[in-house]
Amino acid sequence: MIINQNFFNKSRMLPVDKFLENVLYDKKKGYYTSKIPFGYKGDFLTAPGISNLFSEMIGIWLVTTWNTLRKPKEFNIVELGPGNGSLTKILIKLFKRFPEFNKATNIFLYEKSSLLRNLQKKNINHSKVKWTKNFNNIKKGPIIFFGNEFFDSIPIKQFTRKGSLFFEKHYLLNKKNKIDEVYKKASIKDISKIKKFKVLNNLKFIEFPKLGLNELNKITKKISKLSGGLLLIDYGYLNSKNENTLQSLSNHKRNNIFDNLGKADITSLVNFSLLNEYFIKNNLKVKKVVTQKFFLEKMGIIERANHLSQKMSFKEQSNLYLRLKRLLDTKLMGNLFKVIFAYKFKKNNFLGFE
Repeated sequence: MIINQNFFNKSRMLPVDKFLENVLYDKKKGYYTSKIPFGYKGDFLTAPGISNLFSEMIGIWLVTTWNTLRKPKEFNIVELGPGNGSLTKILIKLFKRFPEFNKATNIFLYEKSSLLRNLQKKNINHSKVKWTKNFNNIKKGPIIFFGNEFFDSIPIKQFTRKGSLFFEKHYLLNKKNKIDEVYKKASIKDISKIKKFKVLNNLKFIEFPKLGLNELNKITKKISKLSGGLLLIDYGYLNSKNENTLQSLSNHKRNNIFDNLGKADITSLVNFSLLNEYFIKNNLKVKKVVTQKFFLEKMGIIERANHLSQKMSFKEQSNLYLRLKRLLDTKLMGNLFKVIFAYKFKKNNFLGFE
């Protein structure tokens, strides 16, 4: 089992987030840096890969948001974790139908994996699109950040609480090269950060997105400086349940977390109540969290599908509505995926939330 050793340091023990960081993002052997995970030949499908209608609704939302803001002459869009670039590709096509908006728009892609960045450049290849590593090259606002299944792929920390004591979960590579779970006393810094969030107060098992919040710190600072907002769509929950939500997928099937390390995806469910509290603490307004089904239906996805279907064969119609069902069905992605929008504007009448 030499493969396990690839993801540990010399101490053979790592906190959950550091271990996952190595498994997912190690420059040579990490999952996102050595494998194309998307599509039917990959390990999972994201909403843009299921139906172009999803990407169209995001595009329409961006255009209407620009309208709500009284059509600023410069309007920045940043896609977080753009996958294979399929969503941005649809946005470029859609934006051409709105010449004034198209002229005002700058599109930036924020991608950690050099492998995926190269794939995006190959798939998009458009002068309007630029890649950014830290948002420093975006000087004027407003700025809208968008992420679909961005936050779930950022490694989390896990803690257990016993009375007033906090213990952090670590993974230990034992002498047989198998991985054990062990708990060590949590750092004072981490305990202090956890205690700041009311939604975590009464939990005995805590998932804390320390690395994710570091990413959000950069984003919220930019929003506060330039005005703007962040639209996140991800699978997650509103009510915390004292559960370990880590899950792994390989070839579109559930996978044991420790099997196929570096060759299978590992994600966690997103705590939307925690995100909501975080944004408010950072002086942003937040629209009420809604389900993906609610958001897409409010954006007119069913009407758009009905319109398109009129010129389709029966086989094409079946395919269209089957894909739509996957996005909207309450037993599939419809309710499991949530949508949150945090923003700094005087306006608050953004589509999709009421």
